[in-house]
Amino acid sequence: MIISNQLKRFAFLFVLVAASLQAQAQDKMLTMEDAIINPALQPENLRQLTWMVGSDDYTYIKQNNGEQVLMRGNAAGGKESELLALSKLSSALEGAGAKKLNSFPQVQWADANTMVLNTQYTVYHYNLKTGKAEAVTKYDAAAENTELDPTLKRIAYTKDYNLYVSAPGAPDVAVSTDGTVALVYGQAAHRSEFGITKGTFWSPNGKQLAFYRMDQGMVTDYPLVDVAPLPAKQNAIKYPMAGGKSHHATVGIYNLDTKAITYLKTGEPAEQYLTNITWSTDGKQLYVAVLNRDQNHMKLNQYDAATGNFVKTLFEEKHEKYVEPEHGLYFAPGKDNRFVWVSERTGFDHLYLYDTNGKQIRQLTKGNWMVTEVLGFNKKGDELYYTSTAESPLERHIYSVNLNNGKSKKLSQGKGTHIANLSPDGNYIIDNFSSRDVPRKIAILNNDGKVTQTLLTAKNPLTAYKLGETSIVTLKAEDGTVLYGRMITPPNMDKSKKYPVVVYVYGGPHVQLVTDSWLAGANLWMHLMAQKGYVVFTLDSRGSGNRGLAFEQAMFRQMGTPEMADQLKGVEYLKSLPYVDANRLGVHGWSYGGFMTTSLMTRTPDVFKVGIAGGPVIDWKFYEVMYTERYMDTPEQNPEGYKAASLLNYVSNLKGKLLMIHGTVDDVVVWQHSLQYIKTAVDNGILLDYFVYPGHPHNVRGKDRVHLMRKVTQYFDENL
Repeated sequence: MIISNQLKRFAFLFVLVAASLQAQAQDKMLTMEDAIINPALQPENLRQLTWMVGSDDYTYIKQNNGEQVLMRGNAAGGKESELLALSKLSSALEGAGAKKLNSFPQVQWADANTMVLNTQYTVYHYNLKTGKAEAVTKYDAAAENTELDPTLKRIAYTKDYNLYVSAPGAPDVAVSTDGTVALVYGQAAHRSEFGITKGTFWSPNGKQLAFYRMDQGMVTDYPLVDVAPLPAKQNAIKYPMAGGKSHHATVGIYNLDTKAITYLKTGEPAEQYLTNITWSTDGKQLYVAVLNRDQNHMKLNQYDAATGNFVKTLFEEKHEKYVEPEHGLYFAPGKDNRFVWVSERTGFDHLYLYDTNGKQIRQLTKGNWMVTEVLGFNKKGDELYYTSTAESPLERHIYSVNLNNGKSKKLSQGKGTHIANLSPDGNYIIDNFSSRDVPRKIAILNNDGKVTQTLLTAKNPLTAYKLGETSIVTLKAEDGTVLYGRMITPPNMDKSKKYPVVVYVYGGPHVQLVTDSWLAGANLWMHLMAQKGYVVFTLDSRGSGNRGLAFEQAMFRQMGTPEMADQLKGVEYLKSLPYVDANRLGVHGWSYGGFMTTSLMTRTPDVFKVGIAGGPVIDWKFYEVMYTERYMDTPEQNPEGYKAASLLNYVSNLKGKLLMIHGTVDDVVVWQHSLQYIKTAVDNGILLDYFVYPGHPHNVRGKDRVHLMRKVTQYFDENL
């Protein structure tokens, strides 16, 4: 009996000590370096996880006994094997003329036996069987915007505004020689709007190269000043502002055999947008979605690649507000005359099956939700895989749809966000999953959605840290539209106390901040602020992304107004909470969020005590043609809308503390925006605070971002 009591006391003490140690282990506070640049606090991932062409095998890179190793596994399951050590790869590449590798370059696969590496301005092929590497193509060390062709042997690149092609065993060929800042070849046109991410487009066999040619001679020069040299140096860019002259784009086709260039006859007016460039599967036709400058009328046109002649318009799309084509044509394998088109014509992005005569065969998906990504087809070409918001605007799930009958099937399981990568033959899917509570789980699904194996279940990297509670709230806009918000409360919050609030805002098109993904889409700076005793709140207002056309177009011709009304609904909710100090509300945002921050501080000056606006749009007349005119029309067409949205008209309303921050070489939201705001404030005797980041463009990155967020945090600490 005595022994039993001693054992009980020992067990009790053991539990007490264990609980104490666990509590201590969860008491760590985030530093700013932790929050911004500490990779150890991001969920574990499988580096360069990709499929091997010509097989159902996958590869990824891991650390093994202190060395990077390329691992290989099969989608159906079984034991993974070590495929290649970095030291062995480096030795092979050094034998082919390369310098020693310190890390694996980006890995691509030509087939299941040939690894392709584009590194040190050389394209190397490494043979797994022989263990030997070959320098296939060398190109200029000043190359930018590189793109490998489908054979993974030729490479297109730009240098000093001109376009070049490098091929095996031949000197680099200059496709153009007259490039200047006013005449640009091979770079993304139309300031990367309309889904444009690049300026070169290889034909399927790699023997032809389509490219953008931008004539910017009519666009006003805009000065950016480099303050690093002495004296400072002006670097002029071409920046087309709303209502002003836009560049004229054409599409050329370079034939690698004949060295001839053919330009598509895209016609007049010259001020139009040539988007979503897609080759036919035989390389004989080129498809271009041609959009007028008003952005309310799109024609999907077919052109003859050999002559550049217009062939036909397959179909047209019109909208009284705007049409925004963002995807090319998706041709199904083995069905050269059929393609899938993504359109928002019904109010949500959906999939449509067409033939190349322009006849719609069937609508493949429908509903009040968005197709968010097309993943590819199965080998037969009768099944297409995609991700969508069909379950919830906060989630992403994986689906397949049958092209013959339009029936869809959900493949992914688990409430949250699924990011997918389809195998080359469409037999398997890599499913990279996270949710508010799941840091990351990577599994392989077959094309029926069955999990064949789990590759990674990441541990929570933040278990040692004392974090607040994250919740997702549902509110309603004044028109009844459902809005989603995210709230992070301080750890060990005492609900009898009052806490200050930081509202982080964006609110503009194509951006969604609140999702059912790891930490609900929040970053660690927000959790750092919660640890410091702030409630941190974010609301995706009307105008933001992935909710459909009506949701986004609520701000058409009146940017800032409905978004502000929705943010105030969020404030109304916050003020209803007994632990929120309604007199200590702060707001912070960057870019469109900087515009929203300044709008809230001056158009509703009694709501927020403190605001921090980074890279803010101040007057939409100073912003670029393509983006601004889509949502606001031109200043001549919509003078009242531009006047209402111009924050220069509200400077004298400022009551709270406002800090503006800008990069001095911002080529997206040019520095003139905030400088004009300061000038207006000085003219009106209004005081505000200002900070610049010399030499930084639109975003402050790297170690300087730690400095930026310290500045932001300090300003809230001192004033809120």
